[in-house]
Amino acid sequence: MPTLIRPATPADLPAILDIVNEAILNSTAIYDYDPRTPEAHEAWWQDKLATGMPVVVADVNGKAVGFGSYGRFRPKIGYQYCVEHSIYMDTEHRGMGIGKLLLEELLRLAQEQGMHTMVAGIDAANESSIAFHKKYGFVEVGRMPEVGYKFGRWLDLVFLQKTF
Repeated sequence: MPTLIRPATPADLPAILDIVNEAILNSTAIYDYDPRTPEAHEAWWQDKLATGMPVVVADVNGKAVGFGSYGRFRPKIGYQYCVEHSIYMDTEHRGMGIGKLLLEELLRLAQEQGMHTMVAGIDAANESSIAFHKKYGFVEVGRMPEVGYKFGRWLDLVFLQKTF
């Protein structure tokens, strides 16, 4: 099954929303509790367009089965060369190497846009995502114990960073 990594289009938004909402409802990958509404998702999309931040999808047979994006790490001007990224896959396409393709594209785009640093904020229990990022040159730079709360338990957050 060939996978095409391409810029997202408005037609991909329903699939991206489904992927995000599955992660919200069934994992600690996103510390939100409630599914995102189509309106909130549209606002997220418009913000990406307005700020020139990419959203890319993994397209398998014409359907977005995963996506990646990044945005400025923090809003102050001094952080303008640092971005924080996210990559999410639908449940059927996890563990197939597609996340690698999405990450490679995000890294390429960030360098092309003149970014200096990319950050990943990952739930500490998600050891596979932490190992995945380390494989691609991210270094753990901090752990924040019990900063999140979801599913009736406190969650630790790990920050990893890659400098170009």
